[in-house]
Amino acid sequence: MRRIAVVGAGAAGLMAAIFGAAAGTETLLLERTKDGGRKILLSGGGRCNVLPARVDESRFVTGSSPNTLRKIIRSWPLREQIGFFENELGLPLVEETESAKLFPASGRGRDVRDGLRALAVRRGVKFLANALVTGFSPSASGWRVEREGASPLEADAVIVATGGLSFPWTGSDGLGLGAVERLGHTVHPPYPALTPILAEPSPFASLAGVSLPVGLAVRTGTRRATETGGFLFTHRGYSGPVVLDISHRAVRSCIEGTSPARILVRWTRLGEEEWEAALMARGSRTVGAALRAEMPGRLAAALLDRARVDPRRRLSELPRKERRRVIEALVRFELPWTGYGGFETAEVTGGGVSLSEIEPRTMESKRHPGLFLCGELLDAFGPIGGYNLLWAWTTGRAAGLGAARCAAVG
Repeated sequence: MRRIAVVGAGAAGLMAAIFGAAAGTETLLLERTKDGGRKILLSGGGRCNVLPARVDESRFVTGSSPNTLRKIIRSWPLREQIGFFENELGLPLVEETESAKLFPASGRGRDVRDGLRALAVRRGVKFLANALVTGFSPSASGWRVEREGASPLEADAVIVATGGLSFPWTGSDGLGLGAVERLGHTVHPPYPALTPILAEPSPFASLAGVSLPVGLAVRTGTRRATETGGFLFTHRGYSGPVVLDISHRAVRSCIEGTSPARILVRWTRLGEEEWEAALMARGSRTVGAALRAEMPGRLAAALLDRARVDPRRRLSELPRKERRRVIEALVRFELPWTGYGGFETAEVTGGGVSLSEIEPRTMESKRHPGLFLCGELLDAFGPIGGYNLLWAWTTGRAAGLGAARCAAVG
């Protein structure tokens, strides 16, 4: 019997092992922790946002070929992935309509991780826990996998699913990235993505815990991007889905040494013309009352303070220049920031192995036959909302099938 070794039992590694073993190939799943899949347990606040309800390919970020990225994403359509979880795992999924996210009906991320583990075992995967892989290299018989405190393993093919650098306490510390780079692969410099933005000291620390939907526009040089979604004030700065989704632009503006990204906020659904109308004289109504009708009171007070306008001033007495300052603060507020959360708080890793060096149908290395790469190790990530697990499931499946075929003809 031919053998494949899967290094890393996270989302991509579990899926790779399941599909690698489906053809009857002997499959070893090596995991440095005692259980694996810890990021699955963290996803969606413990509920596990398994998949997005709909996929917009343009929302993925890569420094590699967008065309290659699209080929990979399309290799396992969303409808088929939903069928896998519901039929193969027996795990019904439900849509959270307001966020377009799919969660297990049980609301338990552990059911996803444990369900994948159980399916892998049923398909004959041998799970080796507490196995720290220190490297892998071509050998006369295929591939040699080195382990700390244990003898090397031989395999016909190796799948590397060790993740990136985000949440290192889960077992992702970049070991796989380093090993692959030493084998000659191009690794785009990793950086924290989907991470909070910091403002230290925070001018809005008193608003910690206040949340609301906003629109953000990010400007870096001549480039501009917009996002909408939930925004959260924290003691150290800002978080929430919309902040995480734009954070990579702020991070890269710092790393690349360009001018820091400008982050402009539209705090409500109202645009400039709508606020002009809302702030016109209406009896004895105050400017503070007009703002509180559209946003949390504490935020309204903070914005008026920044605009140097007394919240008790009646709209009928509001001078045009003050009204313009208020509107500017409401629709184009420049968010002060000083930094970003590191890998300890980043949900994913930006950068990674160049997609140009990967065969998109099988995830096999173009530099080393028999070496397969998948998951967060690769130069691609998506926004909040199940996109990154979709990437893990898709690339893991492709790597598992590709490695099984490689082993069969090896």
